[in-house]
Amino acid sequence: MSSIEDGIEQQIRRRRGRGERGLAMDTTFWDEADRLLIRYGAGFTPRVIERASGAYVFDRQGTPILDFTSGQMSSILGHAHPDIVATVSSAVASLDHLFSGMLSTPVLELAHRLTATLPPTLGKMLLLTTGAEANEAAIKMAKLATGRFEIVSFDRSWHGMTQGAAAATFSAGRRGYGPPTPGNLALPTPNAYRSPFRSSDGSHDWEAELAYGFALVDQQSAGSLAACLIEPILSSGGIIDLPPGYLRRLKEMCDERGMLLILDEAQTALGRTGAMYAFERDGVAPDILTLSKTLGAGLPVAAVVTTAEIEQVCHDRGFLFYTTHVSDPLAAAVALTVLDVIDRENLTERAATLGDQLTDRLLALRDNYEVVGDVRGRGLLQGVELVKDKKSKAPADALGNAITSACLERGLHMNIVQLPGMGGIFRIAPPLTIRDDELHTGLDILEASLMAVLDAAAR
Repeated sequence: MSSIEDGIEQQIRRRRGRGERGLAMDTTFWDEADRLLIRYGAGFTPRVIERASGAYVFDRQGTPILDFTSGQMSSILGHAHPDIVATVSSAVASLDHLFSGMLSTPVLELAHRLTATLPPTLGKMLLLTTGAEANEAAIKMAKLATGRFEIVSFDRSWHGMTQGAAAATFSAGRRGYGPPTPGNLALPTPNAYRSPFRSSDGSHDWEAELAYGFALVDQQSAGSLAACLIEPILSSGGIIDLPPGYLRRLKEMCDERGMLLILDEAQTALGRTGAMYAFERDGVAPDILTLSKTLGAGLPVAAVVTTAEIEQVCHDRGFLFYTTHVSDPLAAAVALTVLDVIDRENLTERAATLGDQLTDRLLALRDNYEVVGDVRGRGLLQGVELVKDKKSKAPADALGNAITSACLERGLHMNIVQLPGMGGIFRIAPPLTIRDDELHTGLDILEASLMAVLDAAAR
């Protein structure tokens, strides 16, 4: 271990110690959490959160913490937006949940409003609750419509934790649960920063990478390719933005094979990238679109949107996705409010404007610090990859953990993704309603934390 790495590890231990002393009053809370809760992934942030408002969450001691993750990349209107509060209060008091065979006006209104924001081909909506559920429904529809069963997704994909969605998820969680759903195949993720596919000038040759990936898919396929399920920007995969032109060529290759293209825009839809939908940049319409996270602005709302032709075939063949909360009026009312606020407050344009400011600040970090290897993303969904140095691009896990802790101490919540073979990637996704000064305050904290960790490690 290098002296810098050793210094960083010492800082992590010191911070953990200070955190334990500072949170002594919460000892009982965490002891009870350990005793009662099933652990489901990464450890909890060492703060007991009492409330949230706007771009901030507040811990039990009343400390404001700037939320650069929008909750779970979902609360695009910030926390406790007054319009959402009013909608939920009204819906719960009047019409929140119905028998799944009943239909209410808000659901039909949402179908009208949502499809009006999309290409004309995408005219049929199914209202659900979570992203995994939406992807599950989309996968079932693709299999039923095509009469095939193989699903292709990226090798850094994350599409959910239910059976079909998890089988199409390659970034984590595949081991120890028995065989995944048969017929799931992987394409190489087009990571321009780390891909071995290079043109003669050293640039990323994504066309050769995509052709190579589909050659492998074709070789492995049992002749039953049904659909390709991808995110336009892989989020849990390390904020990997598909190169311009990639999505169009991918759609062509799907069409050549009789496959459907399913786009998972859980985190990229509804203005987050500076466009209403991330796929708009490439002028390509999917066959099936799944929405979640941003559609509910922090509440459990999801949807599947597809063509009339696909819906008709699925219906004729007995499509079944009869769940407890399908077509819930509360979910529809919330989603309608989200669309209203995005339109009224011009949040798509705001995300583009603030995204440019965010890009400029992050590129300055990349230019000024040897450990900031790459900056990528669009609008208010961007990533910063930390490395030991720019030449080796070696992962810097300890550095990322130390900076995350230092940010929290200074009042900024950051999320870092650690994937094998990659450096720690900060996922930056503040609410679209964040004020300019709040965005820059968070970036100031990030840089100050980076400097403090590096300075302390060098001593």
